[in-house]
Amino acid sequence: MIIELRKTYKFRLYENDANVHLHQQIDVAGLVWNHALGLARRYYRLYRKSINFNHLQKHIAKLRKSSERFCHYQVLGSQAVQDVIQRLEKAYQRFF
Repeated sequence: MIIELRKTYKFRLYENDANVHLHQQIDVAGLVWNHALGLARRYYRLYRKSINFNHLQKHIAKLRKSSERFCHYQVLGSQAVQDVIQRLEKAYQRFF
């Protein structure tokens, strides 16, 4: 029998000059999540099947590189963007 033990910690982030960059990254991660979720919902509504999340990652990466409208996505690192997309994929898999 294997028992999995998880510990969680809560930290309060106070707004000061040192945490401004961290707050920006959290905000951009939320924007990436919402954009990817909206794109997945729109794709399902149009084609009645779920989007391949590899294509979704490529789409977000292309937006980060080429579009001036999404240039603020550059604040977040590429691995963090991939992690956001992977968490969205896991959420869809667990829901369905």
